[in-house]
Amino acid sequence: MTKMDSLAEDLQRLRPKLGPLPEPVVEPPFIVLSGLPGTGKSHFCSQLSRRLPAVVIESDALRKRLFPHPAYSAEESSYLFGLIHRLSDELLGKNIPVILDATNLSEKNREYLYNIARRRGARLILVSVEAPPAVVQARLEARRAGGRALSDADWNVYQKMSETTERITRRHFVADTSRDISPVLEKIVREATR
Repeated sequence: MTKMDSLAEDLQRLRPKLGPLPEPVVEPPFIVLSGLPGTGKSHFCSQLSRRLPAVVIESDALRKRLFPHPAYSAEESSYLFGLIHRLSDELLGKNIPVILDATNLSEKNREYLYNIARRRGARLILVSVEAPPAVVQARLEARRAGGRALSDADWNVYQKMSETTERITRRHFVADTSRDISPVLEKIVREATR
């Protein structure tokens, strides 16, 4: 079996896991989150999806479905994000709004997402999700102690990833999840539905 056969099978297997699809819209929003582990991306997505009908593609959840014991290798991540790009492209091609919950820390990797949005005529909305390091460290320690999180990232992973993070070079929203996120959520909803 080739990698493409495997990718096609995995796409077929994962589509039903996305849940019911919202109604198609003209110029669907493609909301791309970027942020280090523990900054609150998944919480932010949860709050945003309550206000805006969209499919949430969560990289941690998809990784665990594809790889029950993930290695977090470059090959595994490349495969995962190839699949995420295909899913995003497919959904936006059907005019389905998409929220992408992933670290998306390098501009080179975000370029794939920018190209998908442009090709599909989607409304690209970028969000940098942040929190002070002390808050993130406390969250990651609590997550580890609770044992229920989809992400396996800990404080060491956060520190290592923070060294390679590249700032978003395009217009974007900033959400500090250590504060009230309601104002930025409302701005994003307005941008997505204008």
